[in-house]
Amino acid sequence: MTHFFANTPMPILKRIILGLCLSCFISNAIAEESSFLVLNYHDIIDNKSTEEDAVDLSQKHFEEQLLWLKENNYKVISVQQIFDAAAGKYTLPNKAVVITFDDGYQSFYTRAFPLLKKHHYPATVSLVGSWMGENTDENKPTKPLMNWAQIKELTQSGLIEIASHSFDLHRGVLGNPQGNTQAAAVTRVYDDPMLIYESATDYQERIQNDLIKSANLIFQHAGVRPRVMVWPYGEYNQLTLMAARKAGMPMTMGLIDGANTLADIGNLKRLLIADNPNIKEFAAIVSKLRADRPLRIAHIDMDYLYDTDPEQLNHNIDIEIQRIKDMRITTVYLQAYADPDGDGNADALYFPNRHLPVKADLFNRVAWQLKKVADVRVYAWMPILAYQKDDIPESWYVKEWRDGKPQSSSHIYTRLSPFNPEARQYITDIYEDLAIYCNFDGLLFHDDGILSDFEDVSPLALEYSKEVWGFPTEFDVIHKNPKLSLSWGEHKTELINQFTDALANRVRFYRPGIKTARNFYSLPLIKPFSEEWFAQSYDSFLAHYDYVAIEAMPFMEEAENPTEWLTDLVKKAATHRYGLNKTVFELQTVDWKNAQKIPMKTFLGQVNLLQKHGVKHIGYYPDNVFENHPTLKDLQEKFTVPDIP
Repeated sequence: MTHFFANTPMPILKRIILGLCLSCFISNAIAEESSFLVLNYHDIIDNKSTEEDAVDLSQKHFEEQLLWLKENNYKVISVQQIFDAAAGKYTLPNKAVVITFDDGYQSFYTRAFPLLKKHHYPATVSLVGSWMGENTDENKPTKPLMNWAQIKELTQSGLIEIASHSFDLHRGVLGNPQGNTQAAAVTRVYDDPMLIYESATDYQERIQNDLIKSANLIFQHAGVRPRVMVWPYGEYNQLTLMAARKAGMPMTMGLIDGANTLADIGNLKRLLIADNPNIKEFAAIVSKLRADRPLRIAHIDMDYLYDTDPEQLNHNIDIEIQRIKDMRITTVYLQAYADPDGDGNADALYFPNRHLPVKADLFNRVAWQLKKVADVRVYAWMPILAYQKDDIPESWYVKEWRDGKPQSSSHIYTRLSPFNPEARQYITDIYEDLAIYCNFDGLLFHDDGILSDFEDVSPLALEYSKEVWGFPTEFDVIHKNPKLSLSWGEHKTELINQFTDALANRVRFYRPGIKTARNFYSLPLIKPFSEEWFAQSYDSFLAHYDYVAIEAMPFMEEAENPTEWLTDLVKKAATHRYGLNKTVFELQTVDWKNAQKIPMKTFLGQVNLLQKHGVKHIGYYPDNVFENHPTLKDLQEKFTVPDIP
């Protein structure tokens, strides 16, 4: 497989990066002047209906929402106005909103369209080609759909934009050996008889052919070519975006919450209107964009669930998923690498990849079940640098200054050097394979991404430090000068941060909506001068990641007064901008010093303490499903978060 930027000359790569940075700057500038929201609806049901799907909305609530938009000075605009604004022919109004409907249900024609005409509000309707006409597609919904005559009437009204919802991508395809079906647009099909995954070429051809077929069908029956591609289930990647452009649809829409700018036309965010919200709930969705929801996180070891007996393995997975569902939490940090000896180094992986052994092709299955059954966001918990394999050259690893010379590091984490281009590519390949074969919502970077004040002194690291940062090549000269040593630590911090940014961006090529979190030791927050011992800085982490997962573990740190220690940690975080908004405080449920469970009274007391001091996001590690620790009943009462429509 050809890798993005792999063979790009450095001067050109620098221009690409500069261009991306400039694009981000322009995007931010546009956002201040012309942001807009896109609302997503599905079926409008009769006000008296008692049977509802999650995405059904009563006609009464829909009309109330249209009135609320008008009364609160929102301006409903069309797709054409967005295109005109992008071309400089139109200025978007303040509080602009686009209304979209997915799937082409007949209720749009009979219930929604009359209300839209009443208010003279434009809207966009997306159609699934394989569902239209007399087709007997097994994925076709049982609810009635619009016919082509009705769709022609909509196009002639001047209010309605007809979009593609694909020809046959609104379905699941086999995504792993365990039989899970996943979104067809972003899943490499697993061929069960052949025991292989769909090739990159076959995948791209399948997507491209589908979008062209959809566009041709709409043109044939409605007389218009779709300019908008609405991704089934909101799932897309950079390859599908390119396919949409080739099929004549430069505007696409997903289902990520948030506002848009004109720079986002290629992949617009949309607010899904679900659970039939009343007007108060709708107002909160539109005004807050669901951005203020606190996180409650369980940290799960896949190694705990794994078993060589398939029956026992399935049982372990099932009871863990049911437990997470019963907790009613928001997020799971799920181990994606195998570490049977517990040293924190990846010996194998739980997903197909080109470099390390596959202990079991399991991560995608467990992540998908957690997402769909337990309704949580799943972060792939992955090492940054700690990968071990016999055929990895010794020169790729971090070197430590010891006994007057560079030697293999004595740290428990056997880390590949972030200064070594071949090692970086090796790790990047692994992250890319994770994104290709697995469906997940975020990355949790493990706490192995550290370099002590005696590391890295490999030849490449010292050469880089001299050529790029201007440091002496002699370790003793750096280490004996406090200012130089601290500065060296700060530069190493930023180097690792930038590497994780690159890893996240590689993943986003295939999973655009992912968030990032990174484990953070408590000491660099409590004593910032210790950054040079770890190459970790709280402020730099806040700048680089969506969340900082701080190890708020007083027993691990052997604190004399755990309550006082935890309180001090929160207060120090609160002094930093966005500190409490972007920090996950991860509590421990086991005291590893004596291998004893943390008593529930102590654990819940720490949860209460964090909440009392304004902490927003709380997690814990590890979750022990086999011994019900932490106790499920207590988690349901003290750890859950309210549902948000």
